[in-house]
Amino acid sequence: MRINRTELGFAVFAAVSGALCFWLGGADAIWRALGSAGRTVLMIAPMFAAGLLLAGMVHVLVPREGVARWLGAASGVRGLLIAMGVGAFTPGGPFTSFPLVVALAEAGADVGVLVAYLTSWATLGFNRILVWELPLLGADFVVLRVVASLPLPLLAGLIARAIAARLLAPRRSA
Repeated sequence: MRINRTELGFAVFAAVSGALCFWLGGADAIWRALGSAGRTVLMIAPMFAAGLLLAGMVHVLVPREGVARWLGAASGVRGLLIAMGVGAFTPGGPFTSFPLVVALAEAGADVGVLVAYLTSWATLGFNRILVWELPLLGADFVVLRVVASLPLPLLAGLIARAIAARLLAPRRSA
C-alpha cells in the first residue's frame, strides 16, 4: 500500500500537532485529544457508513449505460440540470454527497455534472434552507439568496467542462 503526498502531509501535520499538544499540555492533553477524536469518530461513523452504502447502491442499482446517457459527457445541459436538481435535494453533509460523487464518477458521470451537483448541494441545499436559513434569516433574504445562487451550479458545470476539455484534451504535436 502506497502513501500519497496528501496522506503524508496529514500524517506529518498530525505528528507535529501531537508533539505540540504534548509539549504544551503533557500526556493528559494527549489523552483528552484522543478522547475527543474518538467521540468524533463515533458521531461521524454512522453518517459516513450511510454515505458509503448509498454510493455502493448507486454502483449496483444504476446501470453504467444510464449514467452515461443521463449524466455523461454527451448529456449536455440536461445532465447539468439533473445534477442541479439532485444536488439541491440531497440531504446530509459531505458524508453523503462525496461518496455519491465518487460512485457517479466511477459509473461514467461527466466532470461538469459532478461539479454542478456539488455546487448545487452546497448552494441550493433544500434541507438546509428549511432547517436553518428560513427560521434564522427570513423568507425575503432566503428567496433573494436562492434566486441569486440559482445559476451558479449550471455555470460551474459549464466552466468545469470547458476547463477539463482544455486540460484533458490530447496534446497536439507540432
